[in-house]
Amino acid sequence: MSSIENMISLVRDHYSTDKFIPLHEPRFRGNEKKYLEETIDSTFVSSVGVFVDRFELMMQDITGASKAVAVVNGSASLQVALRLAGVKQNDEVITQALTFIATANAISYNGAIPVFLDVDLDTMGLSPKYLGEFLEEFGELREDGCYNKSTGRRIAACMPMHTFGFPVHLDELSALCNKWHIPLVEDAAESLGSLYKGKHTGTIGLIGGFSFNGNKVVTSGGGGAIITNSNELGTQAKYLTTTAKRPHAFEFFHDDLGYNFRMPNLNAALACAQLESLNDFLIDKRKLAEKYAVFFETEGIKFRQEIPDTKANYWLMCVELNDKKEREEFLTTTNAHGIMTRPIWNLMYRLPMYAHCQRDAQKNAEYLEERIVNIPSSAR
Repeated sequence: MSSIENMISLVRDHYSTDKFIPLHEPRFRGNEKKYLEETIDSTFVSSVGVFVDRFELMMQDITGASKAVAVVNGSASLQVALRLAGVKQNDEVITQALTFIATANAISYNGAIPVFLDVDLDTMGLSPKYLGEFLEEFGELREDGCYNKSTGRRIAACMPMHTFGFPVHLDELSALCNKWHIPLVEDAAESLGSLYKGKHTGTIGLIGGFSFNGNKVVTSGGGGAIITNSNELGTQAKYLTTTAKRPHAFEFFHDDLGYNFRMPNLNAALACAQLESLNDFLIDKRKLAEKYAVFFETEGIKFRQEIPDTKANYWLMCVELNDKKEREEFLTTTNAHGIMTRPIWNLMYRLPMYAHCQRDAQKNAEYLEERIVNIPSSAR
């Protein structure tokens, strides 16, 4: 049999089914139904309820952050995180083109403009090397921050994304951002449970955002979270995402442009039950990753693994094929046999709304775009 057929057999054996196998589906094997019933019985199903508070405390405990704020989805978490970092209309935010659309959209929602820099081959995330080269060529420090000499716009933030849960080189990125007075905002949407040198992703930058979409390691159906080690920013995050309403027994007074980004208590109930199972999910997924690693090494195919000093959550596992033609054959054959696989995202500057954005050569991003394929990664 071919390598692809062997992989199909491995996946079907692992999940013990001859039916369609999705890329990543949620598992509900804890208190999900119990907590949802409690929420319904309480009648507090919307944005106020005990599970919202519990979810925020659980996220603080899991990540080690000083403050966590529940929001409606991961995109909202990034949008508000950037605003809290000081991003304003016509500013620039440095990020990567090899990412999910939400990263770039969150920048645009703030009226800012993305600058796309290349990724590292080992992490598939924003490269300190290319960030440093860009800032040396285009960066200019002024009294109120760093500016892009080629556009005249302020570089208000740098937002790397931890691709598929693999942490980027955060120490090097942090050092560069500190040198150039640029706030570091982590797009940690895919990396719940991932560690960099023992610290949870999202806690090393000024602020971080997570997603709890239906295909994540832990899901609330739809939901997100903002985390930070700044109590002041955390308080402001909670205020802005709950419509910027001043507390009062009965009056509605809003004194800033806030957002109705509140996570409903129903979603928070689901999230709390899921977070209780997080460690079990991570253990189960790591066992699958180890099985894949052994298999693909035998087949002569590169299986992407965590780098030293990091611990990945292996949210979406992936292989790196030799070229685009081999990638297409892999995708076509697996999907034809009921095994869901998918290519990595189209690079952001290939999309019409971001085609005008400044970027560098993107050698690594384009290399990975032609070769990376995600494979079934669900906990069993």
